[in-house]
Amino acid sequence: MPTSVADQTVAELGGPLSVLVRQKNDHVTLDGLLRDLRITDGNEQQRVLRRIYRLVFPHAFAEEAVLWPVMRRVLPDGGELTLEVEREHQEVNELVERLDSMGPGSAERSPVLDRLVEVLREDVRDEEDELFPRLQERVSHSELRALGVVWEILRRTAPTRAHPIVARRPPGNVIAALPLSILDRLRDLADEVALRSPAGTGVVMDTVSSGLGAVSRRVEFLPVMRRGEDRSTRYGGESPGFPWTALALAASAIVVVAASRASSARL
Repeated sequence: MPTSVADQTVAELGGPLSVLVRQKNDHVTLDGLLRDLRITDGNEQQRVLRRIYRLVFPHAFAEEAVLWPVMRRVLPDGGELTLEVEREHQEVNELVERLDSMGPGSAERSPVLDRLVEVLREDVRDEEDELFPRLQERVSHSELRALGVVWEILRRTAPTRAHPIVARRPPGNVIAALPLSILDRLRDLADEVALRSPAGTGVVMDTVSSGLGAVSRRVEFLPVMRRGEDRSTRYGGESPGFPWTALALAASAIVVVAASRASSARL
């Protein structure tokens, strides 16, 4: 039986640049965040969740765009193996979407959070114990390092939020990367400002984030973003109309904040 990535050294995995070392490092970070999630609540737990999202979603996007196509090419059962993980990724996206729609005091929040942690841990074990050792058998250390460079570039520019509608496979996920990454990172910035700002500005930034989220949701439903999707991971929700109201509110909020800062600067 192949040795789990978790039990191999950096040298055995191909060196620091290897995609397997980068994956393992992210998994170690995720394990620490999941433990923090268990001992926090309220706003602190929400901060931990956001750190998990910013780690998990770019990580998974880079896997789906870079690693899984290689595995489908070099392994006779690569399609079946990667589809199982894609289903786990899809469930994570849908669970996070549910969490984001719940209030902090919701009675349904705890079981959804528990399931999210369970699926994330299952995903790590499937990858480290089965998928990655199988990949090691078929590609050289130099190829693992080359994959690591491409994977890291994509990870650093990938969306940082749940997008359950977008395809888990190219070309849909690759096409979606740029617009959704821009929208996600603007939302991340708005959320950070909201957490650190006085109540009034925080409300405005929450409005900005919600407006950008509505636009992002509409972008996800563009048909081109779903190309390449396996039917078993396809999201079943209906497409929303274009969020003109949310977009207008977000734009208005941005103008208000900008005017407020300009006024403070003059004083």
